[in-house]
Amino acid sequence: ELVASARSYDTAWQSARAQLDAASRRADQARAGLLPSAGLSAGLSRTNVELNRPAVENTGTAQTVGVSASQPLYRPANRINLEQGQRGIDVAQAQLDAATQDLLVRVSQAYFDVLAAQDTLVFVQAQKAAVSEQLASAKRNFEVGTTTVTDSREAQARYDLVTAQEIAAENDLRVKRLALDQLVGITGTEPRPLALPVQLPSVQPGDVAAWVDTARAQQPGVRQAAIALDIARLETKKAETGHLPTVDLQVGYNVTRNPQGTITAPGVNSRTNSASVGVALNLPLFAGFAVQNRIKETLALEEKAEADLETTRRNVAQATRAAFFGVQSGQGQVQALEAAEASSQSALDANKLGYQVGVRINIDVLNAQSQLYQTKRDLAQARYNVLLGSLRLRQASGELTPADLQ
Repeated sequence: ELVASARSYDTAWQSARAQLDAASRRADQARAGLLPSAGLSAGLSRTNVELNRPAVENTGTAQTVGVSASQPLYRPANRINLEQGQRGIDVAQAQLDAATQDLLVRVSQAYFDVLAAQDTLVFVQAQKAAVSEQLASAKRNFEVGTTTVTDSREAQARYDLVTAQEIAAENDLRVKRLALDQLVGITGTEPRPLALPVQLPSVQPGDVAAWVDTARAQQPGVRQAAIALDIARLETKKAETGHLPTVDLQVGYNVTRNPQGTITAPGVNSRTNSASVGVALNLPLFAGFAVQNRIKETLALEEKAEADLETTRRNVAQATRAAFFGVQSGQGQVQALEAAEASSQSALDANKLGYQVGVRINIDVLNAQSQLYQTKRDLAQARYNVLLGSLRLRQASGELTPADLQ
């Protein structure tokens, strides 16, 4: 729901969508180079003519109106322009796909940041309550003379520290919520926590080479670079057409009316209708080596596009490998922290029992409490990191879709 809201609010995604619309219109403009064109012309002129021999003077008005049309028959550059325009649509679509995947990741990042901040606050408050109980116990034991004042002061110091951590956690949660609200355009968002027990998705396929191959073929950045290479090759073909002729079919119809006559027929109202149909051939002969140098330029730009494509593929492959191993490492961390959580709970229980029977001191219990709640925070964050890592892995390979959020 928040991703759907962000699409109607996020300006980066809207910009990419508008770019796709503009590319479609640009392709339609290129198509016009292959379609006929027509124009209407009209004019009114007044002419005064005087001749010496024989002495003739005529002042007349000429009214003209004409329609002309042209249909390209052979213009290879125009057809290449159309192909480039259509490839431009593909570039804009790849950019929109990249923006869509980026929006999914940004919303998910902000979403899980809020959940992590909520977990941190809950754990800090639970730790504060536990330290408060330990402080009260230390004070009672000091009053009855079973412990020294050191235990009470240690517990008070730890309580003050946890209070400061609680203030920081509350502020961090407030900031994270504001960031999510700003991203999706909704005030007071309340992300839903993970369903318990948490089931983290596995990485399928489990071979990093398969992910890299997919990324090198269909990642939006790679697609853009590959299309840019195609456009550069088409630009070379278009430059080579500078030596080729152009052929157009031209049709015209003109009407000229002279109400006062002409110099040869003064005073006679005349009207002339003329129609024409023809084929116009234009063959370039020499343009100061402009065509040859343009071809050399486009060939160099072709090489640049090839190098850019290979650079993009290498970067995408590296990013995909890093994302893949990051998810695997995160899953291992989750398993280790789950075991550490159970061990920390056992250690805390043992230290509490030892404190009651006098074989442990207060600082041991406080340290065990701190270790337990720190482990809980780390475990919650590790789970969110695995979920985000899975989304980033699919983004790196170009496979991320809204269905992956489910």
